[in-house]
Amino acid sequence: MSKNNTPSLETWKRLYDLMGQVKELAPWTWMQEDDIFGIQMPETGEQGFVSVMGMLGEHFAVAVYQGVKGLGGFWNIQTQGYDAPMELVLQTPQLQASFEDRDMVTKEDRKVMKELGLKFRGANAWPLFRSYRPGCFPWHIEKEEAETLICALEQLLDVAPRFKEDPRIFPPTDNKNEYLVRVKKNNQWEDSIQRISFRQEVTLNLMMNEEALAHLRQMMPGKLTLEIDLYMMMEPVQEKANERPYFPFMLMLVDHDSNMILGFDLLTPLPSMEAMWSEIPAIIVEKLAEGFPPTEVLVKDEMLYLLLQPLAEEAGFRLKKVSRLKMIEYIQQEFQNLFKGM
Repeated sequence: MSKNNTPSLETWKRLYDLMGQVKELAPWTWMQEDDIFGIQMPETGEQGFVSVMGMLGEHFAVAVYQGVKGLGGFWNIQTQGYDAPMELVLQTPQLQASFEDRDMVTKEDRKVMKELGLKFRGANAWPLFRSYRPGCFPWHIEKEEAETLICALEQLLDVAPRFKEDPRIFPPTDNKNEYLVRVKKNNQWEDSIQRISFRQEVTLNLMMNEEALAHLRQMMPGKLTLEIDLYMMMEPVQEKANERPYFPFMLMLVDHDSNMILGFDLLTPLPSMEAMWSEIPAIIVEKLAEGFPPTEVLVKDEMLYLLLQPLAEEAGFRLKKVSRLKMIEYIQQEFQNLFKGM
């Protein structure tokens, strides 16, 4: 993180002061995670959706799910409950202000606390602020993220007591997708009811190796049934000190019948998940053109299915979405067993 992106000491002081007020209010004693409301940032118009965690008495935090993508990820996590994979949480854009134990505090956190003269003792006593970006390790917040958290905490202190008195200030969200959103008008914050559309247009500049595609067409029709998967590795990589670590993604191609690995690549979600997705069709067509023309390709990842549809039409193979990729799952398990034994 560059110094220009680092929150000022005044901003940090405001964040810690607000967290003290939130802890005293303890909104998690009457608000559940899905009692969620929105904020609209005055300068940018960007929306965040505020959720309070802690009713179960385990993890006390305020999360701000960023934009429609963050809100959609939140509801996906809620739907899956305890079965929600960690990858889903890590790929949902959000900011968190939480109360943690001392062993979660880093030297960067301690430096700020020392400059502010703050001391904390006990379990769930240390305020921490983290940024979750898709494909990346939770990391220290930047200047704009700090401003968003300040806005969210200030509005929570306004909304939570009113919700305690009358939960009806939140419209039902199970069928109308309507939310209470706090909006600043004429220098005053006020309630608005907004319908949120979960349809999100994503434009990808898909890359393609035309030479490899032409070569693949010459080999068609193929005879192989292939499994192709894209999944996030759970060991973060940090290329430079103080830079945000990321989780590499494994792109794997396996012969469904012989269980032979035909190719694999480690991809990085930087500068964005969208940039990584754009590379995938070109990478796969290059692998297939090495001598692996398929008659059918099996995938389980929804994004991978969408990315490969144009390639399937161009090259002339069937693309099928399945719930399980048995051969790739077997290989993943073998890898896990190998690493456990090392």
